[in-house]
Amino acid sequence: MSRVWEVPVHDSTRVRDARTAVREACGQAGLGPERTAAGELVATELATNLLRHAGGGTLVVNLVTPPSGTGTSVRLFTLDHGPGIADVTAALRDGCTTAESSLGAGLGSCLRNADAFQLYGAPGRGTVATARIDPERARGDRASEGPAAGGIVVSLDRAETSGDAWECVRHEGLVTLLLADGLGHGPKAGHASGAAVTELRRAAQSPPQEIVRRLHTALRPTRGAAIAVAQVDTVKGELGFAGVGNIGARLRTSDGWTSLVSHPGIVGAYFPAHVPLRRAPWHRDSLLVLHSDGLPSRWTPPEDPRLLAHDPSVLAAAVLRDAGSPARPPRDDTSVAVLAQDPRP
Repeated sequence: MSRVWEVPVHDSTRVRDARTAVREACGQAGLGPERTAAGELVATELATNLLRHAGGGTLVVNLVTPPSGTGTSVRLFTLDHGPGIADVTAALRDGCTTAESSLGAGLGSCLRNADAFQLYGAPGRGTVATARIDPERARGDRASEGPAAGGIVVSLDRAETSGDAWECVRHEGLVTLLLADGLGHGPKAGHASGAAVTELRRAAQSPPQEIVRRLHTALRPTRGAAIAVAQVDTVKGELGFAGVGNIGARLRTSDGWTSLVSHPGIVGAYFPAHVPLRRAPWHRDSLLVLHSDGLPSRWTPPEDPRLLAHDPSVLAAAVLRDAGSPARPPRDDTSVAVLAQDPRP
């Protein structure tokens, strides 16, 4: 299941809460004192930046699989609707600041202490920052070539457990992305999505429709889940997609955005007799977004070329941020996962 920490940062007391949330996440991930201290420092700087420069925002913490595929990493996100950043490259340099009370070293400190750190900001559109803290100090952000994945999970009413989960598994020339939305929300829904992630790791060598069938068997003891499986064959340059239940999927190519439709049903409970397989070419500019039904169905896909070329975790967080608003709070656990061929941090 997905453990989630979500901290609204709108006054100085919340900086401590952000630091505490990351310390708890590092403890659950089994990180040592050095990596935990790095995570706390990054959380402090990001939360402080939300107050100083954005007028507040939200810190989200997820547990994720590191690029090495071994152990558990801590992924931090900050999301805001502030004034944005006109020059991200300059903002990452020590000494660059727009606040009189700041030395301008916060973002540079995040860059130095996190194993991966990405920042996206557009004037008038707010900022998204994401940092990953690995069990051991990493060299570089990606363990292998080919499509990269990233995602974000939040829970209804900031509950500790989300019923949504995502995972990406590589097997030889196949890169398989799963998004699971356990029926309902809370721990039992999280148990169902967690069982899907576990089975995917055993079945990633199979084609998408076969993976979904195997997940149906694995999820029978649970309350069931909506499931989408997208698999890129890097040798053939082809995307295969199969889904059952209410998971949204949009594929972007040079021709624009196309929706990929899942079949009605519930994996583990009401399984269709036939699971359609959708195939599409996968090119260097291809990009896939999967999301659970916690995201509004009529969300507008991003078109900013800088965002589309960014790391998948940044794009996932930006989609989540821009699809919602205080006037339209989430009605369920929500997750977004992105698969991109050639992201550039």
